[in-house]
Amino acid sequence: METKDNKQRNMGRRDFLALTGGIIGTLSLGSLSAAGSGYAASIVLPESRCGDKNNNMAKKILVSYASEYGSTGGVAEAIGKELCSKGAKADVFLARNVKNLSSYQGVIVGSAIYRGKWMPEAINFVKTNSEILRQIPVAFFMVCMTMHQPSEENRRKALAYLDPVLQTIPQVKPVDIEPFAGAMHYSNLSWLNKKIIQSKEVPEGDFRDWEAIRAWAKGPLFTKLKIL
Repeated sequence: METKDNKQRNMGRRDFLALTGGIIGTLSLGSLSAAGSGYAASIVLPESRCGDKNNNMAKKILVSYASEYGSTGGVAEAIGKELCSKGAKADVFLARNVKNLSSYQGVIVGSAIYRGKWMPEAINFVKTNSEILRQIPVAFFMVCMTMHQPSEENRRKALAYLDPVLQTIPQVKPVDIEPFAGAMHYSNLSWLNKKIIQSKEVPEGDFRDWEAIRAWAKGPLFTKLKIL
């Protein structure tokens, strides 16, 4: 006869298997720049300003971003610094901390890809500010582990993560969209998600291509934002 305690233990095992099965089913390579529900390492989400504040002729650009574990923040900050080196003024802020866009002549919005999508705060930022964003140059970027092996096929897969955003907010038309590889540090993950990610053989490490990030910022992005 099965005792009450045995039933509870069996139910616990079934619940655990159902939980892990559900998580495995929803995770994809596109979500792994910010995977996990807990973390152990210290997370840095940078916010900064650069450029000559006394130069009233310089265009002011906002680089706003959404990040779970900081790798997207590092990309956003690198983009801001590169734009400043070209003569612009740039503010790098978390999307959730931006309250007013009236002082900017261009906006860049970036996000980690979480469960195959831009993070909700990045999407909400574009929706909330769509009236302004449709009137000034705007560019999008994403950070995801899909791009840890750069190829045209992976680039197409990464760009497809933004299709729902472009379809939902068609009035905002980015002048450019760029995907970048992210970073995967197991120490940032909860125990459960660490085991799941390891089982999917997702490589650990920082795959951000800083040369490619800087080249985009000072080349196509700088030109298409019409900073000068």
